[in-house]
Amino acid sequence: MLATDVPDVLALLSWMDDAPEREVFSPDARDPRELQTECEDNLCLVDVEDEGVLAYCALSPFRDGLVLEGPISDGGHVHTLLRRALTHSDGLPVYAFAARDNLPVREALDTAGFGAMHTTDFYSAPLERLTPHACAPAGTRIARKLPLGAYRELFKSSEDAWAGRLNWTPEQFDEHFARDDVRLVALMRGEQPLGFAELEFCPEEARADVTYVAVHPAERGQGYGQKLLALAAAEADTHPEVRTLRVRAHDHMKPARALYSRAGFTHCRSIVTYMRDGDEDV
Repeated sequence: MLATDVPDVLALLSWMDDAPEREVFSPDARDPRELQTECEDNLCLVDVEDEGVLAYCALSPFRDGLVLEGPISDGGHVHTLLRRALTHSDGLPVYAFAARDNLPVREALDTAGFGAMHTTDFYSAPLERLTPHACAPAGTRIARKLPLGAYRELFKSSEDAWAGRLNWTPEQFDEHFARDDVRLVALMRGEQPLGFAELEFCPEEARADVTYVAVHPAERGQGYGQKLLALAAAEADTHPEVRTLRVRAHDHMKPARALYSRAGFTHCRSIVTYMRDGDEDV
């Protein structure tokens, strides 16, 4: 990918944005300068013909290996582009993410040796439907911070795939929760955390995401999950630009799905997570 390809890649990203079934993991940038900066440290490949850039994909560091951006294609040679990108994987595992309905990309990933790990479903609801005026249940209190140890313990008990956070240093933990777009709401009984809800705000989309809800196993079945969602909605409601609250659940998380349904959320999108082992031949 050359600097002169940036406008065409931006047009391709906009084309992807126009239809949910085209969604893949992709650059955040939608501005030429920001896109060029975001691509500087990645391997970025394009399929170019006379009419311009028809397809794009890239590799960047992620977890224990690499993550694939794309492939995004409006008539390009997806299989060839993907195969070329994988020759630069240096024997590392490669992760990829695609909308459940993005059948052309999913077929290309299958052909290239990727295996589906799980599907993540997203649910959303307008804040007004969630009646975000919540208070702590009797005998509990609300906290806006948790010690790193308590945060880790709730993650361990929840059996979530987001286990990379268990390796956070105190500095990484503090840096994350110092961000302006991140909030945490916890329920405490004395000094004992019962559970928490973590939010990230997307003001440009008038949305807040509940990125995680955790309730200690010994405290489940008492309605604390629903209460934490209500507290998260109340926190989101303090931001006038936010109109929608979104939550997520992996395909094995049946209790979470039931919780979201009871709380008034409706399904809005599904993303399939793939991985290709690092020792596979291209």
